[in-house]
Amino acid sequence: MDMKLKETLKLVGQMIKGNPLSRPKGGIIADSLDPKFVRENRADQITWFGHSALLLRINGLTLLLDPMFGRSPSPFPIFGPKRYSTKLPIEIEELPTIDAVIFSHDHYDHLDYGTIRKLKAKVKQFIVPLGVAGHLVRWGVDPQIIQEHDWWDEFTFRGLTLASTPARHFSGRGLGGRDTSLWCSWVILSEDTRIFFSGDSGYGPHFKEIGSKYGPFDLTLMECGQYNERWAGIHMMPEETVQAHLDVQGKLMIPIHWGAFSLALHSWSDPVERAVKAAKQLGSAIATPRIGETVSIGAAVYPNSTWWV
Repeated sequence: MDMKLKETLKLVGQMIKGNPLSRPKGGIIADSLDPKFVRENRADQITWFGHSALLLRINGLTLLLDPMFGRSPSPFPIFGPKRYSTKLPIEIEELPTIDAVIFSHDHYDHLDYGTIRKLKAKVKQFIVPLGVAGHLVRWGVDPQIIQEHDWWDEFTFRGLTLASTPARHFSGRGLGGRDTSLWCSWVILSEDTRIFFSGDSGYGPHFKEIGSKYGPFDLTLMECGQYNERWAGIHMMPEETVQAHLDVQGKLMIPIHWGAFSLALHSWSDPVERAVKAAKQLGSAIATPRIGETVSIGAAVYPNSTWWV
C-alpha cells in the first residue's frame, strides 16, 4: 500500500478514467429470498448477498457475516460507488431474529452504519475483532451483546465452536484511525459442518496454518475481488484465492468480495472468471451461486452456472 507519488498519481488517473466493464450493463437482478423459507428451513445452508455479505444457517442458528446492505460503501454514499443490484434478496425488515452478526473488520464495504441502525434490534449477539465494538456502541448497539476477539481466540457460541483467525489486511474508516482495530478471518464449526470465512486478506502462510489447526472445511467463503498488483499484499488475486482455499483444506469454495461494488480497476466479472479457471486447473470444487441463491452445505450438487455472462 506504500506507493510512491508518481505511482499514486498514475493510479488516481486510472481510477478517474475508469473501466467501461467495471459494472454489469443493466445491473444485476438478485434472486428473491422468501422470508418464510429463511425462518423455517433448518438445514445448513448459505445465501450470498453480494460482496462479502452472507446469511448462514448452521446448527439451527441464523448468522449474518459482514452484512453490508447499503447502497454504497462510502462515508458519503451519494458520491461513492453504487451497488449493482437495485434490491437485496430480502429486506432487513423481513429478516428473522439473527442469533449473531459476525464482522471481519471495519471497512465501509463490510461494516455499514445504515445497516447496523436498521438491523441492531433483530440481533442477539455481535461478534467482532478487537476494537470494532467502539463503532457499534456509538451507533446505539448495547455493549452487553458485543464480543471482541483477538487472533486465535477460540470460544463456544450456542453449540458452535468459533475461532478468530489471522488475515493480511488493515483497518480504519475515514482519514483517521488507521489500524486502531483488528481484522480477521473466522472459523465456524458445528458437529456436522465446518466453515471458513476469509474476510479480506492478501495471500500468505496463515492459510496453511489455519488449515492445519482447523481443517478440513466443508465450505470456504474466500475473498476474490477488488485486487490489483499494487495492493496484492492485502487482497488476493483470484488464482491465489483458489490456492488459499486448498491451503485451508477446503472442499467447496464460494468466491466472495465481488458482484456488488466496483472498488478496483478490473472488470466486474474478472474475479469469478479467473477463479473458475484456476479451480478447474487445480481440480478444486467451486460454487458460483447467483446473488440471493441458497446453497445447501454438504450437498452433492451445487450451483455452477456462468450467470454473469
